[in-house]
Amino acid sequence: MRKTLLVAALFAFAGSAFAAPVTYKIDPSHTNVLASWDHFGFSNPSINFGKAEGTLVYDAENVSNSSVQVTLPLTGLSALADQFYDHLTSDKWLDAAKYPNATFKSTKVEAAGEGKLKVTGELTVKGVSKPVVLDVTLNKAGEHPMAKVPAIGFDATATVKRSDFGVGAYAPMVSDEVTLRITTEATAPKAE
Repeated sequence: MRKTLLVAALFAFAGSAFAAPVTYKIDPSHTNVLASWDHFGFSNPSINFGKAEGTLVYDAENVSNSSVQVTLPLTGLSALADQFYDHLTSDKWLDAAKYPNATFKSTKVEAAGEGKLKVTGELTVKGVSKPVVLDVTLNKAGEHPMAKVPAIGFDATATVKRSDFGVGAYAPMVSDEVTLRITTEATAPKAE
């Protein structure tokens, strides 16, 4: 009997130790990618890169097996004013006609304390890719109460220099540093 319990315990431990990573699809209606900067010292405007598309792979047992890949269509950019949207998507700034998307693809995920991660990846804006490190907080992982599927949510922050991506006009009067604040919710597909 004791041997049977020991074998069962070992199998249970092995099952949890080798739990498969879960792949989640980003929910664009519950994802905000906000960029904020200083505008001549007068204000700190923000824009939202909405319509996020992508996947999160999360391995709770071994976070280094986790990854994220996100596309931010510039058609989803919300500048809260049509004139400002036209200004930001023009060839002088983001050049949305030539570069319709910004992207982020992780290259490394590391644990950074209880419920915290460091996600390193390549951010591509205007065809230029640069390394960026996201400071990430796991908000919650569990069954979504409405969709009845596995769900996960994260918040993240980073600071980037817009001049690194060829969008440096008016620096330093308009701050070169842009603060990114991200919140995202993602769900796994329903089991067949």
